[in-house]
Amino acid sequence: MKKYGLYVTLVAIISACSDGQDVIATVNGNDVTRPTIEAYLKYKRIPADKPDVSNKAIDIYLEKSALTDAILQQDVLDQAAIEVELGEFKKQMVVSRYFETFLAEKVDEQAVRNFYKANQDRYQSRKVHVAHILLRTNPKMSEEERQALLTRAHEAYSRVTSGEDFADLVAEYSEDKLSAKSDGDLGWVQEGAIDPAFTQAAFKLGKDEISQPIVTPFGFHVLKVLDEAQVITQPFEAVSGNIRYELRQRAKQAEMERLQGLVKIEKREGGDEEG
Repeated sequence: MKKYGLYVTLVAIISACSDGQDVIATVNGNDVTRPTIEAYLKYKRIPADKPDVSNKAIDIYLEKSALTDAILQQDVLDQAAIEVELGEFKKQMVVSRYFETFLAEKVDEQAVRNFYKANQDRYQSRKVHVAHILLRTNPKMSEEERQALLTRAHEAYSRVTSGEDFADLVAEYSEDKLSAKSDGDLGWVQEGAIDPAFTQAAFKLGKDEISQPIVTPFGFHVLKVLDEAQVITQPFEAVSGNIRYELRQRAKQAEMERLQGLVKIEKREGGDEEG
């Protein structure tokens, strides 16, 4: 074992000491205790029941401790800065590990499921199966051009309500070429997913009913509802991650406020003055 100019003595390996002390080594006169070594081995994920591996790890720990002590005695480094850095690291680690443990217990799987059951309305939405005929507008159109397009939309509406096949009229009138390939079918549209005027009209219609032309930023639409509106509930698996995050944020904020209420900070006069 290297000494680095210091006195390093192995008093005992991790075992019961005859004098009842937990000191298993000294580094330059400083005791190294059994709990410290056990914590170090645990941190390094080294099994204590494998002497060859654990003894080597203990040697490395003691050697590094000796080297660190030797360097600090050289009075080269800014020890105040080192202490501040160590203090900041300790604060960060303590806070992080505390909340990791606290939140794992506070927000478990059952807590997430209970919140989901108690707040079903938050995870429900409506959808409607709709098709449309679209006559596109653009900002550069004159008012006469817009009115001509609206007249054409009313013409399509009149023809479909007179009994003509909606799919045929889609092929003749619609400028939404993508949905036109499926007879104007837009699939199931979730409430609020499209322009409010479109959504409002679609959810008022019953199955196979046709809307008069409605205007959106896309143009003039004639809607046909293929299946009436339904309420859908998002499955637990789809929202559990969001619920867990929300509950953890709430629990962490409440616990931080509780902990901060346990301590008192007093700033002395002149403490913020520049020297």
